[in-house]
Amino acid sequence: MSVAKDLETPENVIFPPGDLYSQEPPLESDLHRQQMMLLIQSIDWLWQNRNDFYASGNLTVYYSSRQPKSEDFKGPDFFVVLGSYRAARKSWVVWQEDGKYPNVIVELLSDLTAATDKNLKKQIYQDIFRTPDYFWFDPNNLEFAGFILEGGEYQPLQPNPLGWLWSKQLGLYLGVHEEKLRFFTSEGQLVTTPEEQVQSERQQKELAQQKVERLAAKLRELNIDPDSI
Repeated sequence: MSVAKDLETPENVIFPPGDLYSQEPPLESDLHRQQMMLLIQSIDWLWQNRNDFYASGNLTVYYSSRQPKSEDFKGPDFFVVLGSYRAARKSWVVWQEDGKYPNVIVELLSDLTAATDKNLKKQIYQDIFRTPDYFWFDPNNLEFAGFILEGGEYQPLQPNPLGWLWSKQLGLYLGVHEEKLRFFTSEGQLVTTPEEQVQSERQQKELAQQKVERLAAKLRELNIDPDSI
């Protein structure tokens, strides 16, 4: 029996309350946790002036009345829902969110989860969620792959010369940079986090100050007072 048929919800089912807590276990390692937060922080920072999306991670996506009783499925490590709104949630409850499913999902592979991420979850995201863009990434060995939903089935995305994969839903590339999965704009610019942006601005100020100091030193060598200019 297909995953889609086995997990479909009859029309006469009464859904449980929408105020459901996430049931996700802790991520496998610090690397996994840091990677998840990196994706969330960078997309939130890039789209800080938007309020038409929701990005989260390691959060249960409830889509079936039978699901809370099943241990077969856990929520995505990172996902983005477009056409929604930014607000704190205990979980993502599809029937309380206008029937919206994630537009983009990233699973972080580990020895314990890789088989599930590549098979059961991939099948659920394809057949039930109909999530257009699905990626997986292993923070340990840097395995990276992506898929786009075409004709109801996932087709592998082809990398550009840098090895990046395009997310049509986000309008961004995903690629490995300094052993982390990162977002890049269509122009190839790295999507930073707030902390990275502050650090970059600080470095630019320091470089500008050093340039001024070098110029002042050169003027003094020429017996010119830089303060008089």
